[in-house]
Amino acid sequence: MTGSNSMSSGYCSQDEESDDFTFFTAKTTFFRQAQTKQVAKSVTKEEEEEKPTSLTEEEIKAKIDDYNSKVTENGMKLSSDGTYTGFIKVHLKLRRPVTVFSVDGKSPGPCSSSDSSDERTSFYLPRDAVKQLHISSSTTVSEVIQGLLKKFMVQDNPRKFALYRLTRRDSQDLFQKLTLSDCPLYLRLLAGPDLDNLSFVLKENETGEVEWHAFSVPELQNFLIILEKEEKERMRQVEQRYAAYREKLLRALGHVKSKPG
Repeated sequence: MTGSNSMSSGYCSQDEESDDFTFFTAKTTFFRQAQTKQVAKSVTKEEEEEKPTSLTEEEIKAKIDDYNSKVTENGMKLSSDGTYTGFIKVHLKLRRPVTVFSVDGKSPGPCSSSDSSDERTSFYLPRDAVKQLHISSSTTVSEVIQGLLKKFMVQDNPRKFALYRLTRRDSQDLFQKLTLSDCPLYLRLLAGPDLDNLSFVLKENETGEVEWHAFSVPELQNFLIILEKEEKERMRQVEQRYAAYREKLLRALGHVKSKPG
């Protein structure tokens, strides 16, 4: 499995300082269990679908010919044994920091923290990064996840992550979690090259309860840093809101006092 990425290392989501940013923390939005979140005009849902039926060799060959006729590069190649190879793109939508081995004991970014005992560091991968992978029809979801983590030198347990299929219908984003035994290239072949019909997304594996023991010390330290920053931001918002109310009340009071009688 080979790949190319469109990301730069050392990115930190905390670098984007604005008045409307959101931090995901342990006690607020960071670990909400199986909740659907609406972001702007995009709606996400879990969708249950039936597994695709198997195709015959003739059907596979016809599908590959049709697929290749719709792309100018990165087509699929059929082998004599009936297997085939091709490319898939995986979008990384990770909200939590990942753990990697630091280089020469140095952290990759200002928002990372390191554990000097094993020179590991925890930091944020860029949001919406895309990784292109060259895989075969027999490559499973489990192998794709492990391959992605290896390419980014992520040391976290692969069970922390899950691969989702993303489809778009009526301006809605529909996510469906794939099983570890699913074959992404087969799904790509069935859906065709149009990304609106099918995209692959790597996200955290939401299993309900948070297994705190599964996180490393740098990860837990980063959670505390993020929680503290979110707390300060919420306090600032509350103070601004009540300061605005006080100003309006004072203006109204002054207006009433200025009236004769």
